[in-house]
Amino acid sequence: MASAIFAAGCFWGVEAHFAQLKGVLATEAGYTGGTTPHPTYEQVCAHGTGHAEAVRVEYDPGEITYDELLLAFFGMHDPTQLDRQGPDVGSHYRSAVFFLAPEQEEAALAMVRRLRDGGHFPRPIVTEVTAAAEWWPAEEYHQRYFERHGHLGCAI
Repeated sequence: MASAIFAAGCFWGVEAHFAQLKGVLATEAGYTGGTTPHPTYEQVCAHGTGHAEAVRVEYDPGEITYDELLLAFFGMHDPTQLDRQGPDVGSHYRSAVFFLAPEQEEAALAMVRRLRDGGHFPRPIVTEVTAAAEWWPAEEYHQRYFERHGHLGCAI
């Protein structure tokens, strides 16, 4: 089993997308990339913590590769929107790959170059590629939100 962390706007939709992929064993909505310990949803949404709404993905590399996760990530959101996804606005909705190992950093940067050089997006990719900071699980009511409630209240 291996882990990866991605931020692509509202974590409800991001988690739902990753959870459907063959080889993904578990997902968890949470917060990372900021400075406030044990942040709450309200604190993150108030823009004072520096955290992004993110999803930690546990996966079987024998069934799905990190590159395949990256392709899914770039396909599920608009990586050219700075600090937003659709109507969801704020740095906590930023596009980011939080790498857990040097190999993940290299793969993410290579994917950004490949997508940029291939002209896959009409505007520059603004996805942040940065070392993972401490992980803070989101409140229980955010976990598997779409699975429990359907597609409500989120741009993705």
